[in-house]
Amino acid sequence: MSLTREQKLGGLAAICAYTLWGIAPLYFKQIAEIPSLEILVHRIVWSCLLLLLVVVAIRQWSQVLAVVRQPKLMSLLLLTSLLLGFNWWLFIWAVNQNHMLDASLGYYINPLLNVLLGMVFLGERLRKMQWFALGLAACAVLYQVLSYGAFPWIALALAGSFAVYGLLRKKLAVNAIIGLLLESLLLLPLAVWYWWFVADSYAVNLLQNSWTLNLLLMAAALVTTVPLLCFIAGARRLQLSTMGFFQYIGPSLMFVFGVWLYQEPLAQERLITFAVIWTALLIYSLDALHANRKAHPKRLV
Repeated sequence: MSLTREQKLGGLAAICAYTLWGIAPLYFKQIAEIPSLEILVHRIVWSCLLLLLVVVAIRQWSQVLAVVRQPKLMSLLLLTSLLLGFNWWLFIWAVNQNHMLDASLGYYINPLLNVLLGMVFLGERLRKMQWFALGLAACAVLYQVLSYGAFPWIALALAGSFAVYGLLRKKLAVNAIIGLLLESLLLLPLAVWYWWFVADSYAVNLLQNSWTLNLLLMAAALVTTVPLLCFIAGARRLQLSTMGFFQYIGPSLMFVFGVWLYQEPLAQERLITFAVIWTALLIYSLDALHANRKAHPKRLV
């Protein structure tokens, strides 16, 4: 069966989303001299402004107000905002402290953690090959701890925080753009407080910065929002199982940049860890493809 125009557009949007997430480290490296918490502040502030403009443009302000009127929903969004803020900060810190390979490993592990959390909290049943893939991933982490002598806390913290964030957001009936806007708004008071009272780098005062530096700082909004819009466009046109095959673009680009562009050390033990994780992901992906074809034998995607 040939691909429809909508499916082609969805595939292109998905590729754009995951590619933009994958090249985001190149952006953060451009402002690596600025403390990661301060970069996070700019990411929150400028994302708020851009998302406000997007919500007004698509005329969904009434939906924002509807969510705000639900205290229980807002309290859960506060929790997801803290998880997201931590994930954003740790990613920026990891990239700018030359731990891009750890960040890459984290986002390779993330899909497998999603499967595990789905089993534990959503009652999803795992197929045999999914269990096998999870077992391989656990062996990879254990191998790195025993042979490399280092617990991959950066990778697991990134994967874990984003997996828990995804689990909570899946259970919340909130549109992706509106949810991100509200999460950014909930983080905004903390961001402004830090910017005003704590931050002390040379770039704190925008009036004293060069226009190029200010543009770089403001570009944090585009780095955050544009991939999300592409992801939403792709998810609306493709099955989630199909979207899953594109998600490895991001960590693969990070791996390439970390090894060949920034010359991060790739010891044999770490390479073996990656190889086992890649094998686990291949098994997981092939199993998902097989299950999807059985469920929809007449559909290509």
